[in-house]
Amino acid sequence: MSHKHAVTSVPVLDMIKERWSPRAFDSGVELSDDIVVAALEAARWAPSANNSQPARFVVAKRGTREFDIILQHLVPVNAEWAQHASALVANIATVRDTEGNDRPWAVYDLGQAVAYFTLQVQSQGFHLHQVGGFDAEGMHDALDLTDAHRIVSCTAIGKTTDPHEAGLNPKQLEQELSPRERHELEQLTALI
Repeated sequence: MSHKHAVTSVPVLDMIKERWSPRAFDSGVELSDDIVVAALEAARWAPSANNSQPARFVVAKRGTREFDIILQHLVPVNAEWAQHASALVANIATVRDTEGNDRPWAVYDLGQAVAYFTLQVQSQGFHLHQVGGFDAEGMHDALDLTDAHRIVSCTAIGKTTDPHEAGLNPKQLEQELSPRERHELEQLTALI
């Protein structure tokens, strides 16, 4: 869907310009292990404070117990479309080290790792949709994570399909078909 390509004020990498967050996923497409391993390798090389590497991922392919756990803890409006994704990912920050000390930059570092993961998967022809609407506590318990771990976000991965045939509700269909928007570049900067 080329209408979803970003209209940038200056040239940026094509991969950034072409990245968008679809909801219309083709439920017949599988995600290969090779793509998952490459994405995790990309995330492994993201920068982190003191090289702490706090990012952890539960990558759950459709049809697995973990996929069902993640899906059942998404808010219903997200679960409606995410059920068709090839995989769901729980993005987890290790917020305390082995001695119990807080890692104040863990969530920021996880965000960078998710960005690397995203671009790597996208380079393989898949799209990703970052998800913030979920029951973090319930998912944490269901995935049997420790207190040192915090689920920060989830990601749906898949290949797109015709939005009109994806079973989206009217608002989701409108979002799927409308052009992308961002704040003006000037709003991102402040003079000190």
